[in-house]
Amino acid sequence: MSPLCLIGCPAWAHTPWVGSFFTADARREDYLPQYASVFATTEGNATFYGLPSAETVKRWAREAPADFRFCFKFPREISHDRQLLGAEAATGQFIDRLAPLGERVGPCFLQLPSGFGADRLPVLAAYLSSLPAHFTYAVEVRHLDFFDQGAKERALEALLAEKGVDRVIFDTRALFSAKAADAVSREAQRRKPRLPVRFSATGPRPFVRFVGDPMIASNAAILQEWALVVARWIGEGRTPHFFVHHPDDAHAPALARMFQSLLHAVEPRVPPPAIWPCEREPKTTAPAQLDLFGG
Repeated sequence: MSPLCLIGCPAWAHTPWVGSFFTADARREDYLPQYASVFATTEGNATFYGLPSAETVKRWAREAPADFRFCFKFPREISHDRQLLGAEAATGQFIDRLAPLGERVGPCFLQLPSGFGADRLPVLAAYLSSLPAHFTYAVEVRHLDFFDQGAKERALEALLAEKGVDRVIFDTRALFSAKAADAVSREAQRRKPRLPVRFSATGPRPFVRFVGDPMIASNAAILQEWALVVARWIGEGRTPHFFVHHPDDAHAPALARMFQSLLHAVEPRVPPPAIWPCEREPKTTAPAQLDLFGG
């Protein structure tokens, strides 16, 4: 049975997770199978910078279970360099490279640059119309036109709804509420956009990217709010995709676990969090005192 909500992290091959999320002896070829034993989806942000090799994609297809979903970001050549114009060849290469993954390809998300405003909606409409129907899509906008709660935002959402495309919701409220006492958090606040948050859905797979406060416990209130929204979407027959970021992603699995626990509490059909690979390892125990003395 397909999951009611797919929860994941921004990446699956994060070496600092070895011993804290992955098993202590995990090697790179173990990362995806171990990650997929806990989470049903992942963002594929690396495709923004370049396409993986064909052999790498085939390996992912072998390693990931059939119900796992990769949500890859469109290459920057398409979204930022060409801004959707004359991007047919690059788009074809992107789609063709992912083809071996088959149904494991979840919504591919198109992150538009901050300068892409409402005057360019016809360009977006034409580009979305050109995309193959065997994949699904989501669009992330950053221009303030699309947060005006007026005609421009309505036009965007009407276009996405017409195409069956989801609007990516990027929630950085928790990140910007943090004191940012460390360099990693300050850099995250410098780089991430601070935009209004929307709780409406334009398509069948609402797509949320949540960036948390470095202190895990400080995210509880906002994640509880999201649990209620996601439960509502599930009740409407939608399949939300919820991605949990941490400033350096060291604690992204812990934040995702917190969210799934909160969601399970309000929507029991969503299962509780899975046991992590490191938690399945046999626990080593200190020898008994008598053994220390040969007794």
